[in-house]
Amino acid sequence: MAQQKEKLELTDLEKADCLTGKMIGGIALKAPGWGSGKRRRFVFDDRDCYYHTMSRVAGGEMLFGDVEKEAFRKLMRRMERFSGVEVLTYAVMGNHFHLLLRVPERTKFLRKFENGTKEEREARLFAHLKLLYSRAYLLQLEAELAVMTEKGMDELYEKTIQGYLDRLCSLTHFMKELKERFSRWFNKRHGRRGTLWQDRYRSVLVEDGEALRTMAAYIDLNPVRAGLVDDPKDYRWCGYSEALGGSKRARRALCVIMGMTVASWEGLVREAYRRLLFEEGIEAGEEVKKQEKRQGRKHRRRGIKRKKALAELREGKVLSTADLLQCRVRYFSDGLVLGSRDFVEKVFREKREWFGAKRKMGARGLPVKGKGLFSLSSLKVNALE
Repeated sequence: MAQQKEKLELTDLEKADCLTGKMIGGIALKAPGWGSGKRRRFVFDDRDCYYHTMSRVAGGEMLFGDVEKEAFRKLMRRMERFSGVEVLTYAVMGNHFHLLLRVPERTKFLRKFENGTKEEREARLFAHLKLLYSRAYLLQLEAELAVMTEKGMDELYEKTIQGYLDRLCSLTHFMKELKERFSRWFNKRHGRRGTLWQDRYRSVLVEDGEALRTMAAYIDLNPVRAGLVDDPKDYRWCGYSEALGGSKRARRALCVIMGMTVASWEGLVREAYRRLLFEEGIEAGEEVKKQEKRQGRKHRRRGIKRKKALAELREGKVLSTADLLQCRVRYFSDGLVLGSRDFVEKVFREKREWFGAKRKMGARGLPVKGKGLFSLSSLKVNALE
């Protein structure tokens, strides 16, 4: 018996990858409530939207080692498959994480759950719930729904079903549940209690195209800015490294970012995205320098240092995109909206009631050459750090 028990013992990483089990006391009859929170979000259900989200550990402690980062990635991917929210790229650091997300239009995504008879709709929903929940959980849910149907509790039945549908294609639910699930895993692994995260989460609405590519590079360069690696390909817990490691999901996401087909990954996308990460001006890693030396090419000039870049920005100078990406710039995390002037102004007009009557324009320019990037938030204090 002791040997059998030992075989069934799961590692902490295997526990992170487990499906959600059933709940004592019922599932549907005690559906969790979701708070709206205080931070305003630029959420639009009638279109595809892209977001940069980030969250930091309370107190800024460096709590995440290799196992924690891998567990976070496993939970992130499971929530991605369930929610319909696509992770385009990411960086899991020692005390925070960055995600670049695509949230699809809700009405299109939910059509498959709305057509057909009641039994057909329920069957399709249960097939989808298998992505996140265990067989025991689903059997208990199925039994509770059967009781509701038998007793004519139609209102409660519909409310229960809708509770699951509301979590699909939702930025709020994706982020809230990902952070909560990881917190439970982390606290159990380390025998701790209490909150793990410093705040709810920050989000920036990002325009497709140039702004999306710039934001993706900013996220994948996080470990380089932190001094952990010279080349993001060497950092295991970012989207770029995962794509180079062979992940089809990560490669497909980078193709979306670059606006190219998946079939063009080998021929175009891989090199195009790497050029975006290492534009002229960014300091090359030692491996890149050695490779270029073997090929008889002169390696890239040493890149502008972060301290110098920040000093130039404070003096009102503009930098290249490459130089800007080497800095930690709050426009990428606190700018609310990032994109072209027209994109930012359109969002400003749609949410005009959120701003004071004295504000006439939404777009605020970023100090970067040639890209025409604008932010909605005017960050006057510590905007560059």
